[in-house]
Amino acid sequence: MTMIDTLLIANRGEIACRVMRTARALGIRSVAVHSAIDRHARHVREADVAVDLGGAKPAESYLLADRLIAAARASGAQAIHPGYGFLSENAGFARACEAAGLIFLGPPATAIEAMGSKSAAKALMEAAGVPLVPGYHGAAQDFETFRAAAEAIGYPVLLKAVAGGGGKGMKVVEREAGLAEALDSARREAQAAFGDARMLVEKYLEKPRHVEIQVFADRHGNCLYLNERDCSIQRRHQKVVEEAPAPGLSPALRRAMGEAAVRAAQAIGYVGAGTVEFLLDARGEFFFMEMNTRLQVEHPVTEAITGLDLVAWQIRVARGEPLPIGQHEVPLRGHAIEVRLYAEDPEHDFLPASGPLRLYREPAAGPGRRVDSGVAEGDAVSPFYDPLLAKLIAWGESREEARQRLLAMLAETAVGGVRTNLAFLRRLLAHPAFAGAELDTGFIARHREALLPPRRELPDAFWRLAASAWVRSETARRREDDPQSPWSAGDGWRAGLPAQIDLHLSCQGVERWARAGDDIELRGEWLSCGSGFIRDGGFVDESAPRVRQRLRAIRRGDSLYLEWDGELHAIGRVDPFAEIEAGHAHHGGLSAPMNGSIVRVLVAAGQKVEAGAPLVVLEAMKMEHSIRAPRAGVVKGLYCREGELVGEGATLVELEEA
Repeated sequence: MTMIDTLLIANRGEIACRVMRTARALGIRSVAVHSAIDRHARHVREADVAVDLGGAKPAESYLLADRLIAAARASGAQAIHPGYGFLSENAGFARACEAAGLIFLGPPATAIEAMGSKSAAKALMEAAGVPLVPGYHGAAQDFETFRAAAEAIGYPVLLKAVAGGGGKGMKVVEREAGLAEALDSARREAQAAFGDARMLVEKYLEKPRHVEIQVFADRHGNCLYLNERDCSIQRRHQKVVEEAPAPGLSPALRRAMGEAAVRAAQAIGYVGAGTVEFLLDARGEFFFMEMNTRLQVEHPVTEAITGLDLVAWQIRVARGEPLPIGQHEVPLRGHAIEVRLYAEDPEHDFLPASGPLRLYREPAAGPGRRVDSGVAEGDAVSPFYDPLLAKLIAWGESREEARQRLLAMLAETAVGGVRTNLAFLRRLLAHPAFAGAELDTGFIARHREALLPPRRELPDAFWRLAASAWVRSETARRREDDPQSPWSAGDGWRAGLPAQIDLHLSCQGVERWARAGDDIELRGEWLSCGSGFIRDGGFVDESAPRVRQRLRAIRRGDSLYLEWDGELHAIGRVDPFAEIEAGHAHHGGLSAPMNGSIVRVLVAAGQKVEAGAPLVVLEAMKMEHSIRAPRAGVVKGLYCREGELVGEGATLVELEEA
């Protein structure tokens, strides 16, 4: 048996922390690698040893195989765990590890090559008799080939990166007029994320479910499947909610899909953890999509229903041990649901967000509760990496028990400083259609009105509560500094006048004067208020029962994070004498929606453009975002250039009416 006492994790964020947790439990020393801007990241803080790769972007750090191998040698690691993303499905990296005498905790390079190319994988599946979605997976990559293939398949079609995954390099095209632009953008995304711009195109199925099979194989010829996961709830072609087992899947269909997945793995000599992904239609027919030759983001739900540690299995298989159980011994107990907590803005097409985590609070531990995270309060979310903050996983004897438990965990979670999808996740899990397991990949788009309601104006009751909470939080801070000071009272006392506290506050870009009230208590980070605060009128029928409710009110620096209508709202106090008028530096300016880098400038000064025309392409979190003209006009000025890093809010283009 091969010895592994030191393991290098060639990744970052929550997956690096999760691998370290198992390594620690097995008595294995963990080595973290990091970019220059990740030197203080959580995965670095938790590792036994840390190696600086330098650089900022993935191409300058986490994607440099030679630096990773050098880090392993320098730290005395015998093995490398690639996590997911980055080089986890890079056959060249697997070979380089082997050549350097290092153990790669993944499948052989030949298996990665066979399944890492979507085109080659589909050819293998076709030969094995696994049904495929109609499409073109050939070597020719010219536009005319894709145009002809799309026409033959019939619109809508889906463009996908041959070497990709995770929604990168994936575009839905509704009609031929949008094919060229979508193909160019998908190729750039694929090149940036995987170093391979090759594409395939296939029929875009309406209302399919995304069901995947977890497989595991050892070096002794044993291979089994560990049940399935439903990953149908997606946005921007990336998973948001995953659960196991898939609701409504019959034992016969589970067995058929599982056995097909095992045949696929055995056909390429697979070793380790892998996932075979299928599209499942309403008739119960399944179509092969792709195989991910790595550990999946959503592996915790499989661990929850089986009681197995898949990372521990990866390490044992890498040592040369056989799988500890056979197919008939694979457990399936209860139900598990996972949600991905992202730094992103759901109201603006889920654009990634970046910035400091001024507030970060995870739910309490307990039976059936698990949190896999890669950040802590005070950390910063970088624009260069995936914006995943944490995964919240709940297990229950039934699906409904798991759903209710996960809702409770989300209610306990608090994030401030960056926009997140937290409130969106709470609405999604509470939606009757999700509770009824009415799942398919179009779920979010179909229920968009309920899941992404327009932001409403905050009522008077909110501002009164905000003013009262602010006064109480200020009082609490003063008492900590000088509890005997009369200024710690915070009761609005004024010489010869009635007590009164009026505050000038800001929230969501709105400023209001508000008057603090009395019927409120702040104990720690929990606010208890009477129903008079919640009713806009502020009056309660004295004959009615006295009702109080508990809300979160957390003070961090110059901001107060107050819970209202299921969301935490950041409140600041405005000094009208010191306030400086802000706005766009240029009238008619179009600004960057997030931090990122400019990959293409598509217009020139003086050029006429039509409404909706792409002007600038911004790359952030390995995805491309087009800045488009809101109306017809003339480009008056350009304030960016290709390759430039820009901050959120920076003016990129100035547009004036024609």
